[in-house]
Amino acid sequence: MAGFKITKAYTMPKEEVREAAEGLAKSLERQHGVRSRWVGDSVTIKGAGVDGKMSFHDGLIDVSVRLGLLASMFERVLKEEVQDYLDTHVS
Repeated sequence: MAGFKITKAYTMPKEEVREAAEGLAKSLERQHGVRSRWVGDSVTIKGAGVDGKMSFHDGLIDVSVRLGLLASMFERVLKEEVQDYLDTHVS
């Protein structure tokens, strides 16, 4: 199974990180038809061929995504999309 991991450090207030993470989850829902579910400071994302988790703690955001066979064709694009969003919205 293909996939990717991204870790990004942050120094902004945790509330702002949460807002950015919620924005990313909503963007992925709109663009890729996945569903998200929040529990505390972590969100799971599930969809056709996509299973991921994003959490933030101790100054780090961790993103882990597993992709099924068909979704794996878009691995590079999805990883870049997530990385670009984090680079733009999280500091």
